[in-house]
Amino acid sequence: MAEPRSSPSRVWRRVGGVRARTTLAAVAVVGVALAAGGAALVLVMRDVLVDDARAGIEVRAREVAASLEGGETPPLAVGVVDEQLIQVVDGGEVVGSSRNVAGMPPVADLRPGGVERVRTAIDDDEFLAVARSATVDGRQLVVVVAQSIEHVAESTQLVTRLLLVGLPALLALVALTTWRVAGRALAPVEAMRSEAEGISASELHRRVPEPAAEDEVGRLARTMNRMLGRLEAAQVRQRRFVADASHELRSPLASIRQSAEVALAHPDRTTTAALAGVVLEEGLRMQRLVDDLLLLARSADGRLSLRQDVVDLDDAVLEEVRRLRQTGALSIDAGRVSGAQVMGDRVALGRVLRNLVDNAARHARSRITLELRESDGAVVLVVEDDGPGIPEADRARVVERFVRLDDARARDAGGAGLGLAIVDEVVRAHGGTFTISSGSLGGARVVVRLPSRDRP
Repeated sequence: MAEPRSSPSRVWRRVGGVRARTTLAAVAVVGVALAAGGAALVLVMRDVLVDDARAGIEVRAREVAASLEGGETPPLAVGVVDEQLIQVVDGGEVVGSSRNVAGMPPVADLRPGGVERVRTAIDDDEFLAVARSATVDGRQLVVVVAQSIEHVAESTQLVTRLLLVGLPALLALVALTTWRVAGRALAPVEAMRSEAEGISASELHRRVPEPAAEDEVGRLARTMNRMLGRLEAAQVRQRRFVADASHELRSPLASIRQSAEVALAHPDRTTTAALAGVVLEEGLRMQRLVDDLLLLARSADGRLSLRQDVVDLDDAVLEEVRRLRQTGALSIDAGRVSGAQVMGDRVALGRVLRNLVDNAARHARSRITLELRESDGAVVLVVEDDGPGIPEADRARVVERFVRLDDARARDAGGAGLGLAIVDEVVRAHGGTFTISSGSLGGARVVVRLPSRDRP
């Protein structure tokens, strides 16, 4: 089976690089333009020279005809005998002529007003002949004037030869100029390519050179450097995330291992129930940590899938209030919780509430206040506590992963530092906002705004 023929676009892509293709394209375009212009120049020049010759012999024919009609001796003399001739024809017979064609038959069978190219006996060159009528004593004579147009061919040939020599030289100059200009224009691109070729995952701090010009290449370099900066920042976050996750997972594993080693070394100092309790507690802690890590990982990859159901947020808030009152000695004020509905994922929003309430309970001294209301097309959830609060300098940092302030680093009091990060991710995924400020109770005030059910 014969191989399929290559398409022009495929062949074009195989021709060198951008520099070579640009040069070939420039040479092709300029070559076609110059060839068309050269051909048009030759044709126009030939027509102009022929028209000039024709105008000259028409003037001479009119002079001879006017002399004949006026009864004067017609001016039949010619300057150059092999370049011009004059004949006066009467009924097909020559009754008068210039000396260079004396005794010769008519050089052309023309009617008055006619134009014809003819060959004559006086020269092998081509002549252009015109005819004009003259009425003398009732007879209609025809005045024929012819002139050599060999100079037209010579001039045309000369210009053609000049074009055949000059156009290739001009195309060579265009090719050289385009090659150099394209090379200079692409030099920064090649420098960027060489630098990018050497950038590996361990060298994301490197940047491609940025040209000073504010053109497409300069913008490309700056865009690439911004991309490398984002990749570097993402790599730093990923490494820190892995390191922090590993550190957090080591704590429950170490606790389980320590309890098991003590039970094996000193069976009399512990019981199976105590060991099972430690394993269960630390296992649950590991499970919560892994679940949080998976949620954050899906959120970072854009794979955090959320259901869109009608969620009675006030019911979820009151359920958390009942849980806190059963498990703690804190005073919970939920008097300003009013009915509010949002469109979202019930489980994910429940996790937001659980994290916010647990965070407030962990830091509160004695009191927590919860508020839920609708305002300007949004549902506003406010959680306050009377704890030490969060310093303003740390409010943007506490929503990062594995960030815990100094008073929250104890394992029995603080979590893994993922609660507020999960709140931030889930709230933003629902199209809401999450802010931290100082509350009226002296502690932290957390405000979550979510679009209400009636607002898309």
